Amino acid sequence: MSGADFSHRNAVGALFCAHYSWLCTRLYRHLGAISCVEDIAAQTFVILLESPGLTPIREPRALLTTIAQRLIYQLWRRRDLERQHLDQLQDDDCAQARSPEDLLQLTQALQSLDRTLDRLPGKVRATFLLSRLDGLTYPQIAAELGISQRSVSMYMTRSHALCLRHSANQSVNRMRSA
Repeated sequence: MSGADFSHRNAVGALFCAHYSWLCTRLYRHLGAISCVEDIAAQTFVILLESPGLTPIREPRALLTTIAQRLIYQLWRRRDLERQHLDQLQDDDCAQARSPEDLLQLTQALQSLDRTLDRLPGKVRATFLLSRLDGLTYPQIAAELGISQRSVSMYMTRSHALCLRHSANQSVNRMRSA
């Protein structure tokens, strides 16, 4: 580990110690659920850890608020997508109603996929969600995240590979339980 890596970790650690409680209190006003608040606050600092070359921050609370707000928007988009998907399934299945067990299985599959996507690093996950949920193009994603289009392409390849592995694991698990 280089000295720059150490100083970066120390700087983020100092920010965490100084502002984590404040950020949780601020997020609680928007989210209400303490588990969501803690997840978003922790993910905010993970993003800072993953960002290369953290320069001295003049307004750390403004930066933390901006990152956390983006994470909240991603959470809301995922929840909206899940809700839309479940509503669509419910509408599609009015003629052939699904059993509660089928709906539970579907919800569990969506939650499993969400956990799988949470294993991706912040920018890779954000790239995937901006593409799939918001329908942004690679140039738009690159501009939104401040990365190159090549990085967007690599991140999408990485997230697609993870989704394929997830899908294959789900198929194997269904075959085992059948």
